Amino acid sequence: MKWVIGIDEVGRGALAGPVVVAAAMIAVGGKKASRGAPLKDSKQLTAHQREAWDKKLRADPAVHFALARVYPRGIERMNISGAANRAALKAFSRLSKTNKPLPGTPIFLDGGLFLGSKAEQHKNQKSAKTLIKADETIPAVAAASIIAKVARDRFMVRLAKQYPKYGFEVHKGYGTAAHLRAIRKTGSCPAHRLTFLGKKHSMNR
Repeated sequence: MKWVIGIDEVGRGALAGPVVVAAAMIAVGGKKASRGAPLKDSKQLTAHQREAWDKKLRADPAVHFALARVYPRGIERMNISGAANRAALKAFSRLSKTNKPLPGTPIFLDGGLFLGSKAEQHKNQKSAKTLIKADETIPAVAAASIIAKVARDRFMVRLAKQYPKYGFEVHKGYGTAAHLRAIRKTGSCPAHRLTFLGKKHSMNR
């Protein structure tokens, strides 16, 4: 059986919480329209659809995955790109340790994501390619985006119980008006990325 590995991150632009990366290894032809709706990038799905896909992916023997997170203090220490790349390498290493993909197995990463760094990826993983909008065109990357998104959203719901004044269960740490009002009223908490506060960030990922 031939496999493809897809890697994607979620939480790059959030003001609070971790950046989460999933590495998903799926059998070639694994998730097709013949099994129902075609697999889409997590941003193109509703929360209900993401949960349904996450359940399907986790139950499918033709799908293997691993997750990695970097938390706010690590993000501040490394910067967000460095943190996301570190998590990508960690997720890929965890996946490889458990499932041992054959040398040369194609690896696709979304956007500006790299395995450790661009130089490290070029040196150590010749079969890895970073592609713009890979999550919209490569099913394995779309699968990774869904798994990462659902995992991060669940984490933020749990975090909301620890820090109930911010509404993390609603906006998942992104810079919504309600979130910014809560920060102005209450101040930051340990879940916030202090270097991000006061900057303008995307809210749709």
